[in-house]
Amino acid sequence: MGNCVSVVWFKRDLRLVDHAALTAASAAGAVLPLVIVEPEYWRLPDVSHRQYAFLAGCIEDLAAAIAAAGGRLVVCVGPAVEVLEALRRRLGGFALWSHEETGNRWTHARDRAVRRWARAQGVAWTELRQFGVIRGPALDRDRWAAQWDRMMAAPSLPQPRGIAWVRPPEGLAAAGVPAAASLGLAPDGLRCGQVPGRAAALATLGSFLATRGEDYTRAMSSPVSGEASCSRLSPYLAHGCVSIREAAQAAWRRQREVPASSRWGAALRSFIARLHWHCHFIQKLEAEPEAEWRPFARIYEGMRPPADPARLAAWAEGRTGYPFIDAAMRYLAAHGWINFRMRAMLMSFASHDLFLPWQESGLVLARLFTDYEPGIHWPQCQMQSGETGINTVRVYSPVKQGFDQDPAGRFIRLHVPELAAVAGALVHEPWRLDAAERARLCPEYPARIVIHEEAARAAKAALFARRQLAEAQREADAVQRRHGSRRGRARQQRDTRSRAAPGQLVLDLDGVAVAPDVETMKVTRTGLGDGVGVTKRRP
Repeated sequence: MGNCVSVVWFKRDLRLVDHAALTAASAAGAVLPLVIVEPEYWRLPDVSHRQYAFLAGCIEDLAAAIAAAGGRLVVCVGPAVEVLEALRRRLGGFALWSHEETGNRWTHARDRAVRRWARAQGVAWTELRQFGVIRGPALDRDRWAAQWDRMMAAPSLPQPRGIAWVRPPEGLAAAGVPAAASLGLAPDGLRCGQVPGRAAALATLGSFLATRGEDYTRAMSSPVSGEASCSRLSPYLAHGCVSIREAAQAAWRRQREVPASSRWGAALRSFIARLHWHCHFIQKLEAEPEAEWRPFARIYEGMRPPADPARLAAWAEGRTGYPFIDAAMRYLAAHGWINFRMRAMLMSFASHDLFLPWQESGLVLARLFTDYEPGIHWPQCQMQSGETGINTVRVYSPVKQGFDQDPAGRFIRLHVPELAAVAGALVHEPWRLDAAERARLCPEYPARIVIHEEAARAAKAALFARRQLAEAQREADAVQRRHGSRRGRARQQRDTRSRAAPGQLVLDLDGVAVAPDVETMKVTRTGLGDGVGVTKRRP
């Protein structure tokens, strides 16, 4: 077969449409499609059974699409370098193609090892952009937003036709996708997850743009309304079942069909802004991989002590004594997804009320998110914890959030059944019950782990003590230069309808007005990409 063989290494880009690496490889020669399941990766502390189950379903969907096109997906198990070397020995040489991956520390090191192997063996490895993320010296933050616009506006690549598929070498491919148990992964409590694969991704995108998304701007903040009104695309974008360019172009087409002043117009502006910020956040980790474990502003290193195991476990298991916090955490554990406002609230509570280091609480959330995207997750953990140096520190009031997002307490009673018998507004504040009522109505529900007002005051004092130092301002300026937004004021206002104090980074991704539902040091907004259209329920 010689060097004419192009091996396309599918990673978190499990589709055939708008796949730059596949398109280029198929034009260069015969194609061998490859997925590598790496057991060492699935032993990491930020991954989980739910993530693998979704990935496995996406791989099976990809295999079916390749089979329908006349090929066969090769699924190998083992370290990437060993798999690729075994493939080289059988093929006698090949060109390797893939998309650029911005993953966690482990995948970053894995890719460096593959790069060294490729150079040593004379294998040409071409990595192409998948997101609006720019690697290496080509990154220019002043031009980044314009480059994102150009990439998203470029024509989406159709599935290549007439691919010359390579027959897999004998003995190389595993018998399908390995079972989770073979990787040491045990079920982790997911009961209602989204269906994996491209068909489900397209159905979810279609239903959002056709019907579900009309109230996106208003409904995204509540875990009750957000379940249906959020796009729910996040696991599909994270695993590459649909490209972000496909999503952006579909939204732009829909935008041309609706009045700009309508609810649909506002919803689509917010959604498109969040697609932009999806890549903006991943760009941060691409440019600074240490952001997974070190704050952008180093002055905050060591501010929070190692996590108290009891506090961390109470928060992770939804036993904090704050009903809305506990309901949100239990919902997330059961669904693998929750809307952004709740993600921010959970992280805020862990970081400020419990004063847990974001590196440890962030691992808990990473495992719970089926849509775990390291480039979004870790910068967000830092931001919600107040350790970026440039973003507003926001401390969510768990009681106020509950009253705002679940005024009747139905979400709480559903997910915290210990409180089902508590009537009225007291379901948000069961500590206001007298001892006899508490013993009668909710004897198994724990007392508050902390007093929010006292804990928030102490956290703010600790953050301000460092933020007021001259070194903190110098660091903030450096972080802004490395990672801050450069979008023009007019575009910021058009896309997000937000305002900021001079020199402050605006991240108004919720698309809603600032409300007194959080305690802030300054008034700006922060946000994250949202995630059901299609769901499957498990017993």
